[in-house]
Amino acid sequence: MNPLATELNEMIQKANPHVFEMLSTLGREMYFPKGILTQSAEAKAKAKKHNATLGVATEGGHHMALPSLMGQLKGFTSDEALPYAPVAGLADLRAAWRDKDLKDNPSLAGKPMSLPIVTNGLTHGLSIVADLFCEPGDALLLPDQIWGNYRLTYALRRGAQIATYSFFGDKGGFNLPAFKAALQQACKGKSKVLALLNFPNNPTGYSITRAEGEGIAAALAEAAEGGVNVVAVVDDAYYGLFYEPEVMTESLFSLLAGRHERLLAIKCDAATKEVFVWGLRVGFLSFSIGGVAADSPLFTALEKKVSGEIRGVMSNCSMLSQQAVLRSVKSAGFFAERAAKKEILQARAREVRRVLADPRYDGVWTPYPFNSGYFMCLKLKKTSAETLRKALLEKYAVGAIATAERDLRIAFSCVEKENIKELFDIIYQAASELG
Repeated sequence: MNPLATELNEMIQKANPHVFEMLSTLGREMYFPKGILTQSAEAKAKAKKHNATLGVATEGGHHMALPSLMGQLKGFTSDEALPYAPVAGLADLRAAWRDKDLKDNPSLAGKPMSLPIVTNGLTHGLSIVADLFCEPGDALLLPDQIWGNYRLTYALRRGAQIATYSFFGDKGGFNLPAFKAALQQACKGKSKVLALLNFPNNPTGYSITRAEGEGIAAALAEAAEGGVNVVAVVDDAYYGLFYEPEVMTESLFSLLAGRHERLLAIKCDAATKEVFVWGLRVGFLSFSIGGVAADSPLFTALEKKVSGEIRGVMSNCSMLSQQAVLRSVKSAGFFAERAAKKEILQARAREVRRVLADPRYDGVWTPYPFNSGYFMCLKLKKTSAETLRKALLEKYAVGAIATAERDLRIAFSCVEKENIKELFDIIYQAASELG
């Protein structure tokens, strides 16, 4: 093992040996190299006469740039837009995102938590977590309503054994008894279990209530108290897009942070939906665990392992994207602008609810509970979702997503409010024609 990896592992073991036990083989071997980047950083601070270290081209003391490209980037200089970004992300952006998270989740104040690390979108963050903490054969707890990428990232790439539970209970809402039962079963004979929790949920658009969140957190803490190392991954992709008063408006991460020394909470979030910048690919990873201080070397060691993973896979994330997101998040109108866009989506969600209240739809489908996010799902009573999807596309030029045999996902986020009734009328007509 590389001495740098050994040094990081010793830091983790000293701070909390349970976190070291949670690491995969790759996670234990991962380190951040002290090579070109370290030497370049030293040169940046001291080489005032000539700095011949970085693999960039300069001209007149600034980053070389094509006028045809910079002409498209009004408001940015070449030194702001074009350099390589630090591997863990721009320091100002990381601090600004932490401040945003604390404003959104006031109960996180005072809890031990790492500074967010920048990733190339939320999917990249989930992949890093899988690489560092998921070993072949590890149990991964997932509901039956999931984003399909989880299987690619954790089962296919890392060999996790997925334990599935029913997402919704008989009376609607999150199926806490099923979650608890699946967690208890997954813990049997295991020293570690991973749980991936996504609210607002993709594909259903359901977010938990405060009571449901507290029940989930208590169950995970109970498993940790029982001697199992728990890696709780909170996918906050659609965070903040909450439309109904019963929804818990703080991230589930806030109930898990610092809760138990065997419970590692990992927050995967992103500017993607929160700042409405899907293609800019700016995500974040934050860690928290009980039994350590906020400035614990544990977080430093985890940051270096994540940085090593980023360095080895993609070098660093886009400087231009980070600069653009930083300017937005730091702007005086950021929170008001975000709230205004949420109101538009909220109005669409409530229009969907109003339209679906029409009893004529009852013989064709039942809508799953939804209260947040981008999506809602129809549970079809007679028709195959894939058959209906194809008919909608070919005959009516309408697109929807078949997520299961009888489940059809509708993204109201990309349908104007005035078109929502027409959309569901078309889906109803197509489903009725299929019988």
